[in-house]
Amino acid sequence: MNPRPLSPREQHLIERYSYCQLGMTPQRFYAKWQVSQEDMAAICSRSVSTVRGWFRKGRSYRRPTPVDLRHLALMDFLLDNFDQIPADLREALCATEHKDGHT
Repeated sequence: MNPRPLSPREQHLIERYSYCQLGMTPQRFYAKWQVSQEDMAAICSRSVSTVRGWFRKGRSYRRPTPVDLRHLALMDFLLDNFDQIPADLREALCATEHKDGHT
């Protein structure tokens, strides 16, 4: 199967996304949403101990990576706009595969 070529519109979207400074700190996310550090760990695919480090002070503080900040910003966007996203698009975006291999 050959990959689909990109249209100018799609190329523009990739360019905008590439330069987007999308990010949200764990502290801002935690203040906005009633989530646990376990939830944040799941959102960012990190261990709970890593997330705990984001909230520590001093030498045991761990800085979140730009990827972590982007995950939190994207989740914030999805949470803020969940009701406006059509159900089929939500399903396509966040399809889960069941143990039997079906989505």
